[in-house]
Amino acid sequence: MNCFIELFDHESEIDIEGLDYCEGYLWVVGSHSLKRNKTKGKKQHKDIERLSEIESDPNRSLLARLPILNGEIVPTYARSNDESDILTAASLKQVNNHNLLLEALAEDKHLGPFLKMRLPSKDNGFDIEGIAVNGHQIFLGLRGPVLRGWAIILELEVEDGEPGELVLKDLGEGCFYRKHFLDLNGQGIRELCLHDGDLLVLAGPTMELEGAMQMFRLEDVLEHTNDTLWSQDSGQLKVLFDLPFTIGSDHAEGLTLLPCMGYDDGLMVVYDSPDENRRPHSKGVFADIFRLPEKD
Repeated sequence: MNCFIELFDHESEIDIEGLDYCEGYLWVVGSHSLKRNKTKGKKQHKDIERLSEIESDPNRSLLARLPILNGEIVPTYARSNDESDILTAASLKQVNNHNLLLEALAEDKHLGPFLKMRLPSKDNGFDIEGIAVNGHQIFLGLRGPVLRGWAIILELEVEDGEPGELVLKDLGEGCFYRKHFLDLNGQGIRELCLHDGDLLVLAGPTMELEGAMQMFRLEDVLEHTNDTLWSQDSGQLKVLFDLPFTIGSDHAEGLTLLPCMGYDDGLMVVYDSPDENRRPHSKGVFADIFRLPEKD
C-alpha cells in the first residue's frame, strides 16, 4: 500500500473495512477506530489490566483511492489524451496523527463526544465498516456509534489537494459532511452498496453483540443537500430480507452486485467467521447470492 500512497507509519494496521470500485479507482477505507486490548484467559489480573488499555493505530484513519489498470493497482495513468483525465493514487490529508475527516468530526454534536471520550469500536465507539462511491460522492457506513437505535451514514465529497492528497469539499456554509440517520432496528452498518441510485445497507449488531442481520434499501440517496433521518415509516427505507446467521459464526461483512443465473439484480454476501458448513475445503468458502426484490 505504501508504494502507492503515504501511510502514517510502517507498523500499525490499516484495518481495511470497506472497498468500492468507481470510474477507474479502487476506494479503500480503514475503520478509523480505536481498539481495547483483548483478554488472553491466562492470568486474571493481567486480563483486568488489559481491559483498561486502549490503543490507536494511525493507519486506521485511511481513506484512499488507487487507480486500476488492466486489473492491477498502479500509482498513476492517463486514461485518455485529455490532460485532465489522469488517474492518480491519493489519500485524505493527514493531520494530527489522523485525517481531515476525524478533524472535521471532532466538534460534531453527535459524533464529537464519542471521539473525545476515545471510545473503542467494540464499546459503541466510532467505527467505519462500509463505503459506497459515486464519482467524488462518498458514503461511509458506521457500525458505531448507534444513537438510541439510529445508525449513521456519513456523506462527503473529496477533491484533489497537493499531489497524493485529497481534501474535503465544502458542501455549503462551511460544512464538510452530511449525516443520514437510519432506523435499522437498532443495528449498526456493516457494508454499503449503490444500486440504481439507491443505497443497499447491510445491517448487523454493533460492538461485540451477536444477533440477526438484515438487508435494507435506502432509496434515492444521491440528491440530498441536508442531514436526513429515515424511519421505516418514511417509505424511503425498507427491509429487503433477513440474512442467515449462527451464534459465533456467519457474520455478514461484505456485499457486491453480481449478476447470476440470468438475473441482473443478484447480490452476493460474504461472511466473516464462516460456519463450518461454508467451508468445503481448506482453501474455499461458500458465499450467498440473493436476488434483490423489485421496488414497489
